[in-house]
Order: sequence, then C-alpha cells, then structure tokens
Amino acid sequence: MANKEESEVNVNIEKYRRLVKHYIDLRLYSSALFWADKVVSLSSEDPEDIYWLAQCMYLLKQYHRAAELIMNRGLEKKHVLCYYLAARCFLEAYDLPEALQVLNCGEQGSLLPNVSFLEGSPKEVQSAVLLLKGRVCEEMDNRALAVACYKEALCKDVHCYEAFEALTQHQMLPAWEGEEEVLSSLPLSEQCSGQEEERLVRTLYRTKLKKYHAPQQEPNERLPAKLSSNLDVAVCEAERHYYNCNYRECLRITEQVLKKDSYHSGCFPVHIACLVDLKMSNKLFYLAHRLVDLYPESAVSWFAVGCYYYLIGKSDPARRYLAKATTLDKLFGPAWLAYGHSFATENEHDQAMAAYFKASQLMKGCHLPLLYIGLENGLTNNVRLADKFLKQAAEIAEGDPFVLHEMGTIAYQNQDYAAAEQHFTAALERIKVVNGELIPSRWEPLYNNLGHTYRKLRKYEEALRMHQEALLLSPMNASTYAAMAFVNALLGNTSDAVDLFHKALGIRRDHTFSTTMLGYLLEQLMVETPPFSSSSETSADSFLWQSTVPYLDIDRAALPSLHETSTSSLSFEVEMQDTSAVRILE
Repeated sequence: MANKEESEVNVNIEKYRRLVKHYIDLRLYSSALFWADKVVSLSSEDPEDIYWLAQCMYLLKQYHRAAELIMNRGLEKKHVLCYYLAARCFLEAYDLPEALQVLNCGEQGSLLPNVSFLEGSPKEVQSAVLLLKGRVCEEMDNRALAVACYKEALCKDVHCYEAFEALTQHQMLPAWEGEEEVLSSLPLSEQCSGQEEERLVRTLYRTKLKKYHAPQQEPNERLPAKLSSNLDVAVCEAERHYYNCNYRECLRITEQVLKKDSYHSGCFPVHIACLVDLKMSNKLFYLAHRLVDLYPESAVSWFAVGCYYYLIGKSDPARRYLAKATTLDKLFGPAWLAYGHSFATENEHDQAMAAYFKASQLMKGCHLPLLYIGLENGLTNNVRLADKFLKQAAEIAEGDPFVLHEMGTIAYQNQDYAAAEQHFTAALERIKVVNGELIPSRWEPLYNNLGHTYRKLRKYEEALRMHQEALLLSPMNASTYAAMAFVNALLGNTSDAVDLFHKALGIRRDHTFSTTMLGYLLEQLMVETPPFSSSSETSADSFLWQSTVPYLDIDRAALPSLHETSTSSLSFEVEMQDTSAVRILE
C-alpha cells in the first residue's frame, strides 16, 4: 500500500502537462489527447486539465465528445474557458440552439450573462465570448443581434480584428455613416498604450472602411512607411479602385498581390470580379480550376467557376456552381449577386430579384444589390419602385456611374428629360475622371442614351455628337446609325439620313425602325427631288413628312433600346444585357 502511494506521489504531472501542450504545438493531436486523458486521471479531474483534454478533442473535431466532457462535470457554469469551449464545440457541430443556450447561461435580454466567472475574466475573453455569440446569431439569421454582439466585442477589445472583419466583410454596417460611428465609439485611447498605437489601429481600420472614397484621397492619418507595401493594405486599395470603376488599376494591384502571395484569400473576390468585368475568361478559367483543386470546400472556389460559366454565356452551369457556393457559405454576398445575374440574363426577373433581395439582406452597406433590384424593376416597367431602389443605391455610392446611368434611364422613361440629361452627364464626367480619354466600349450605351435625351430636348447638334462618340466606341451598332439618321432627318438632312439608315440595315437587316423610317424618307426624297437637275418642276410641299412622321412615335421605338443597352454594374462584373456590365463584389 505504501509503495502504491509513493509511486503516485513521484509522478511528475507538470511534465505531462507540458508534454500535452508541446504535442498540440507540433500538431500531434492524438498524442496530446492520449496524455491529456492520463493527466486528468492523475490530477483527480482538475478543471484546467479537463479543459486541455476537451481542447484536444476539439482539435480532433470530436465536438460533441468535448462538449459532453465539460457539461457532464458542470464546468460550463464554473470555468470561463470551459464555458467558451463548450459553446464553440456546439457551433462547430452546427447545434446552434444548444450553443446559444450555453452562451446565455439561462438568461435572456443581455449580450453577456451576469455570472461571476465571466465578470472577473479578462476583457479579451469577454470579447471572444461576444464574438462567438455574434457568429451563432448570424448563423441563425438574427443579424441585428449579431451586429450588436460584434460591436460590443470590438469595444471590449479594440484589437479583436475578427469582430471588425465580421462587421465589414459581410457589409453589415449601413455605409460610411455607420462605419464612422463604430470607429468613433471604440475606446482606443483607453486600450492603446500611446497615441502612436492609437493612430495605427484607427488608420488600419479606416483602410477597410473607405471603399467608396476616391483612391487618391489621403486618409486623415497616414500609415507607417513600412506598412505601405503590406498585402492587406494593397487589397484595400484595390477594392477602392474597383468601387470607383477603375478596373484595370484594380487588376494590376491584385495581380501584384497574388504574385507575392498566390493564395491570399482576401484578394480572390475582387480579383475574380475584375477578371469578369474585363472579360478575361482564360485567366478566370485557370484560376477557377486551381482554386477548386486546392480548396474544394471553399465558397470562393465555386464562385470563380460559376463566374467563368457566366462570363462565357452558359447560364445553367453558372447557376449550378453559384448555388453550390451559396450552400457552402450562405453569407457570401457576391455569390448571391452572381446567382441573380444568371437569372437576369435570361429575363427571369422574379428569380433574379429574389437573389438580389437576399444579397441586400446580407450586404446592407453595399449599393450593388439595390442597384440591381432597381434595374430589374425598371425592366419590368415598375418605374416607381425602380426609382426608389436606385435612390437608395445613390445614397450609398453617390458617384457610381452605373447608378447615375440607371437613374437617367428611369428619368427618361418618366419623360423628365432635364433630369435624365443631368444624370447621364454626371455619369459621363465621372467616367472621364476615372478613365481619362480612353473610354471603355462598355459605355457606348451611355453616349447613345445621352444622345436620345438631347434629341428630346431639341438639342440636335449635341445629340448627333453623342451618337458619333458612341459610334467610335462600337462601330458596328445598327441602333447608333439609326439614331444618327433620325437626328439628321429632324435637321432636314434627308439624303444623309437615308444613307445612315442604309448603313444600319446593312449591319442588321431586321432593324424594324430603320426599315420603317427609310420608307418615309424615300417617299420624301421622291417628292422633294426633281426628276433631273435642269427640271423646272418644283418639289411638292413637304406635306408627306409633316403629316406622317408625327404619327410615328420615335421614342416609343427608341425607348426599348435605351434599356436594352443599359450599363448597369455588378461589383463582381458581367453583362446583364448586351452591353450591361455587372459587378459582383462584396
């Protein structure tokens, strides 16, 4: 009996405790579990040793076993780390009600339960508990409570980047005002050791927030020089270029980032969006296959595959892969946007709007879902709702040229031609600021629509100039030739109008408007033109033109093309109509 007691006393438990942690550091979890189990028995189930045993089970993905180990001993109500780990195990096992019950400790109505073991714990632990509760609430679609938990977690520990990322990455905050409010509420001066550290934290967080501000705008506080080449900072800069429609500069930055870090997860969504927008299908094909091979369980991998099929015009496989991306991560907003586009390209407006509404719930701080809801309402002639959603999008992204263009289109439909001119002109000025003199061909519809608006305002020379600019961007567009021909007809240049209508029909033989107008103009020429140059026979009064053309409602004919060539955006980027750029980003 004495020998047995002596052997128990001589066992060095501390050595085996250190051994458990050492094996965890070496990622030898089975070895760590074996010795942790023995340490628990040797220490007569010390709570700290039970925690490390449960930790080993958690690392081996034995979530229910770890939670049961803790709860059978009631440690989730006594030991703060066991309390946190038990809730974490239920979250990983996707047993959300049980996780929430553990976190609430039977209480309702407060973010943190009023229990002694939690009140005396460090602020970092309290922040981690709030972050965990926010994730549980977000998974249960209680986003309002999730936002409150994330904000409180960030206030408890201003360095808890995961709470900040949860608010910004999923676009939970309502644009810039909400973001500024969160930053100003953080107790940086209390938790940072000095002004330099406070300035560093504030500036780093600002780089994640100011996505709608011009890239050349200097933030209030500059980053240290050594951080200027940081890859996360570069990705933030790329996102600002993207939201300011400078896609080539955005692509240049993302390519540099991926050259240094080929698997930078934060860079993939904006990089994929740029490849879609710039129609680089070969690069997207290669990237999508590489991601699927390496990360088959990641939503962004199938998002890339779906975007590739969307880019090449195959909506069915695109829809299938995008649906898989939303299944893997139902909070991944860009996949929901792209999923809506796959329906919109086939004019399935109801299904498209359902996907866009889902995206708008997930991305409250992003203007893109609102833009596309407005666009779909416009395409279904629900002008009032379209105007409402487009105004909401404009409040978030005031200078976005895609939003301005769609607002101009709705104003044109409402016969408010002065407002349409204002919106189209503002969009054009914004594009010139971003792209300089090299305007991408995607903006040909904007020039044509501005030309239609000038014609309505009887500014025929300006209208003709806009259509000529559109022709430079897209030389083989029958609608542009037809629009130029009609303006020439209104100016009395009948012969030039006939030539232009012939060119339009040469490009597109079934262009109904050109065929109809060409018949009227040829009859007009027959009346006006003498049989031969020396003929004294005067041409008849232009009664035919004056009596027939007013009955041909040119704007009824031109209006569909105004929407057919809509240049809306999806900030991951593809075409919704023939020339409609679609942006699908976060």
